[in-house]
Amino acid sequence: MTELALQQYLDFAYIVAVVLFILSLKFLSSPVSARWGVLAGEIGAAMAVVVTLFNPEVTEYRWILITLIIGAGVGVPLGLVHMTAVPQRTALSHAFGALSAAMIGIAEFYASTTPVTRFEMGEIALEVIIGSLTFTGSLIAAGKLQEILPQRPIVYRGQNIVSLSVLAGALGLAIALVVNPAHAILFPIMVIVALFFGVLLVTPIGGADMPTVISLLNSYAGFSAALLGFVLNSKVLVVAGALDGSSGFILSVIMCKAMNRSFSNVMFGAFGQVQASAAAAKEERVVRSATAEEAAAILSAANKVVVVPGYGMAVAQAQHKVRELYDALNKRGVDVRFAIHPVAGRMPGHMNVLLAEADIPYDRLVDMDDINGEFAQTDVALVIGANDVTNPAARTDQSSPIFGMPILDVDKAHTVMVIKRSMNPGFAGIDNPLYYLDNNLMLFGDAKQFVGSIVRELTGAHGH
Repeated sequence: MTELALQQYLDFAYIVAVVLFILSLKFLSSPVSARWGVLAGEIGAAMAVVVTLFNPEVTEYRWILITLIIGAGVGVPLGLVHMTAVPQRTALSHAFGALSAAMIGIAEFYASTTPVTRFEMGEIALEVIIGSLTFTGSLIAAGKLQEILPQRPIVYRGQNIVSLSVLAGALGLAIALVVNPAHAILFPIMVIVALFFGVLLVTPIGGADMPTVISLLNSYAGFSAALLGFVLNSKVLVVAGALDGSSGFILSVIMCKAMNRSFSNVMFGAFGQVQASAAAAKEERVVRSATAEEAAAILSAANKVVVVPGYGMAVAQAQHKVRELYDALNKRGVDVRFAIHPVAGRMPGHMNVLLAEADIPYDRLVDMDDINGEFAQTDVALVIGANDVTNPAARTDQSSPIFGMPILDVDKAHTVMVIKRSMNPGFAGIDNPLYYLDNNLMLFGDAKQFVGSIVRELTGAHGH
């Protein structure tokens, strides 16, 4: 086969891979077709890798095989984590992807046999800066999600000025290198400054904003890959990186809209600091609680129940018990649906994935905009480990840091029951007035155990 014919075959295979990437994004937009989306993405990625290995420019396979084995050795255990650890595993994936992009860019700078042009220097510098800051930022995000690092924002006076000054320093060094690529000593300094900026970027962001941060870091990793495609003259990498970067950015915009907050507020607002509740300081408020037996009696008498899952359900691994509860109530003729807030949990779609894992029917999962109008006609809203996304202070308290954030209107249901370990605040670090309302009952305990107790009461009573 001539070199021209081989290149044509390679280009065609790359086009097929790109089409599969686009179809993957399309299929992933619906839970019904999501499995096909994952499969299309996997086939496209595998095809792109295999085709690249057939590229005439690839002459040495030894190091490629060694790194593939090492990568698989790290990747397989990462893929076997519990569903609750998927957000931090995703953050690590972004970190590794960004690190590889940055390291290839660094290698391109130092391994070039010909003097680097100004345009090439601009491509490499921008790609390395984005890859480096995404690497350290993703590590900080993973540390926060794993609770190795504090989930609350770490803030200090003038932090935004310091952070933006560091970013300006990295960009200034990049410009200096573009002006004169021969000043190679500036390159490692630029990399170190960019790595430091990644730490400064994510450290002040609280746990409440982690879903948006994860999405944004995914976007950065994609853009660094796209820039790397320009550096390596790889069309498939440009397209794949652009798809990843743009889809991650669009998702971040959607999530900011879901919280009624701007990007600048998410990235620089130090959201999540512990807020003292003025109302709590003025008066001692009464909290009403109930037992599993009482909760089961209320649920069995209901016609319409809406379950609101949150990160507390994920931590307790309660999704399978929630499925048992769904089945038990369904047998009694109770209409049970699940209200999904766009930023519930710690990553986009976290609750959807957990409930799908427990085989809860897709058509029972309802988005916030579609379910909110029905809470007034709902007999029981059962909140399982969700805090900030059900906080009515977002509608009324202008002093609240979540004021204006769209929430699930659970307080409008006839009866609200909240399964929660304690009265401690959620990620945002603020009190929830919902817990003190007359129509609310607190069900204190581990979500998995408490839901299991309710199921036993329902099935036991049903058996008689």
